[in-house]
Amino acid sequence: MFPEKLQNLIDIIHTFPTIGQKTAEKISFDLLNRTEEELKKISTAIIEIKDIKLCKACFNISENDYCDICLNKNRDSSIICVVSQIKDISNIEKTNKFKGKYHVLHGLIDTLNGITPDKIKIQELIERISKNKDKIREVIFGIDPKIEGESTIIYISKLLKPLNIKMTRFARGLPIGSEIEYADQITLGDSISGRMEL
Repeated sequence: MFPEKLQNLIDIIHTFPTIGQKTAEKISFDLLNRTEEELKKISTAIIEIKDIKLCKACFNISENDYCDICLNKNRDSSIICVVSQIKDISNIEKTNKFKGKYHVLHGLIDTLNGITPDKIKIQELIERISKNKDKIREVIFGIDPKIEGESTIIYISKLLKPLNIKMTRFARGLPIGSEIEYADQITLGDSISGRMEL
């Protein structure tokens, strides 16, 4: 139907999450109408994201060994918010309610789908807190309130219990089964402010 090179582009764009066939075609035709200079900028930006790596402390994304949040001396290092995905940090930051630091698990325990505790950044979290247990006063679980999230919170809280560190979780505003990614800033801000101790 379309020339082979255009169809190849449509097929590639269609592999992105939430991009259907019609949207892939729309984006491809938009790119087709761009100048060569614009296309070079787009392709350079895509290639350059390979320079992004994981922060050595919290596993957020960064262009350096440590992310901007970990390097920010104005952040409260005594509070760590544990999140399942990198994108959760952006959503929490938009609320302007949290001034501590983060730890990204890169997933949730989901044994039915083969995601066991050793496949996400749980051990790294335990080691990080163990090494700094005199400096860390609270761990907040900013994890989606769904079955996998609950399982992950229970698992981690059992490992942290011997360290006698206060553990809390986001409270009101996030109903069971919802995801942080889709929560509005006011609801998410309320859940951070009204967090509950575990």
